[in-house]
Amino acid sequence: MNTGSGDGQVNYMRVEEAADKVRQADRILVIGCSGGGKSTLSRRIASRFGLDHISLDRDVIWLPGWVLRPKAEQLELTRILTAGERWIMDGTNTSTFDIRVPRSDIVLWVRMPRWLCIWGVVGRWLKHRGDTRPEMAPGCPEKIDLDFLRFVWTWEKVYGPRVVSGLEIHARHTPVLVIKSRGEMRHLLTLLGA
Repeated sequence: MNTGSGDGQVNYMRVEEAADKVRQADRILVIGCSGGGKSTLSRRIASRFGLDHISLDRDVIWLPGWVLRPKAEQLELTRILTAGERWIMDGTNTSTFDIRVPRSDIVLWVRMPRWLCIWGVVGRWLKHRGDTRPEMAPGCPEKIDLDFLRFVWTWEKVYGPRVVSGLEIHARHTPVLVIKSRGEMRHLLTLLGA
């Protein structure tokens, strides 16, 4: 199905079509709200197809102690990592869609309901509190606070339109699968044998 507005036409795929594309892909971009399951999905696909797993949080954005890496360094690292031949990259950061989306063979947008994303961030906090998750930079132990929960709760309203706009501009030749439920994610993983 094609949808979009303005100059951009985004090729939104069904799960079965996307599974075929993922099997052949060398570079996959996984985007969406925190707690939706981007990293879990990325790790499973990376393992199944022998792709390097790049986490924007771990590899680009954060330094130890929850210190933000300077923007110029983030941009340079994004360019270097995206130039690689075989990877799956998880992280939204619409400001670098111009670099990452055209280089991707497919975009997987994990677009779960906000209550499920809240459930996801609380669950991972309970599982990892005091420790650093594998997809987070060293020295950044799992934490949760009201500001982060508010960020997750309002993510779709604030960032959803930015994602749609960024895809309309940059995904003209890159197909997109929107995953809206855990069932759809499981179906994709089953089709991939992951």
